[in-house]
Amino acid sequence: MGIRLLSVICLLILTVAGVACAPAADEGGASATTAAAYVPPTVSPESHDLTQADIERMMEELSNWGRWGSDDQLGAANLITPEKRLEAIATVTEGITVSLEHRLLTEVAPDVPSPFQRRVLSVPDATTEPAFRGGVSDNYNISYHGYSHSHVDSLCHILYKGKMYNGKDQNTITEAGCATNSIANLQAGIVTRGVLIDIPRLKGVDYLEPGTPIYQEDLEAFEEMTGVVVRPGDAVFVRTGRWARRAALGPWNVAQAAAGLHASVMPWFKARDVSFLGGDAASDVVPSQIEGVGLPIHMLTITAMGVDLFDNQDLEGVAETAARLNRWEFMLVAAPLAVEGGTGSPVNVLAIF
Repeated sequence: MGIRLLSVICLLILTVAGVACAPAADEGGASATTAAAYVPPTVSPESHDLTQADIERMMEELSNWGRWGSDDQLGAANLITPEKRLEAIATVTEGITVSLEHRLLTEVAPDVPSPFQRRVLSVPDATTEPAFRGGVSDNYNISYHGYSHSHVDSLCHILYKGKMYNGKDQNTITEAGCATNSIANLQAGIVTRGVLIDIPRLKGVDYLEPGTPIYQEDLEAFEEMTGVVVRPGDAVFVRTGRWARRAALGPWNVAQAAAGLHASVMPWFKARDVSFLGGDAASDVVPSQIEGVGLPIHMLTITAMGVDLFDNQDLEGVAETAARLNRWEFMLVAAPLAVEGGTGSPVNVLAIF
């Protein structure tokens, strides 16, 4: 009865938008139909032994500069069309929400050089009679870039040879912030199909050791194991188990050693046309394994492809839910702060199953 009611409601809503809606089912309903119709392109794996020259080559080959016009500031977020949002909505069959934000860290640690700071501005006076109307407020201070706090990077965050996404010059950045490609461009929010790629689950371990690279073969093996397929417009989150390892063994300097994506995977992500990419550290494997190049994933995604990155996401809860439901897709919802000129924003990403 519940499925029939959901189908009727969905049909009424989506008929107005001119979109068909299938009944909810274990296979994911309309989303499964879309997945069946999509044939992912074949991508020949890059060498694991990359040089700086290879990164420079990929910065050209994978570039989305001009793809959506010379004035574009959204980048790959343009791939999230109204149809893509409706596809994401169709993945919701359980009504389960999971936050991807790690609780804000308030103490200095090897991976937390700048803790979140909060100051209470007014505290009720326990020695006086309670007021008819009382209240309390506080002030937040957060340095969110780095390896500590869950955040999203804007398209002006990373530069390559003096340029940011879409060829905009670094001279447009002042103390007032970024005149172009700022986080304010995402004020309307992010709603799309999210996909979790859980590499520790693929490997049969609780977490990857720091410095472990993730290759294209791993991404494709996870697709083969689970049946999930990364499609255009998806926001993809790659779990390394960073927070599980921290809980088990304590903090370490993630800026010096972190499991993550090897730069050789980037042609694969470009071919799949992802809209956003995220991880439980900074997506990059650290060290990068490429002499003279730090954080190549950041350069290739943000600067070349116009793909914003979600960093330091806590993927433990969504991994547990995905494993329990045996489904690795969900509706992703995120709303960065509308900071004019901002290089990014703290963010609480939600996965809805």
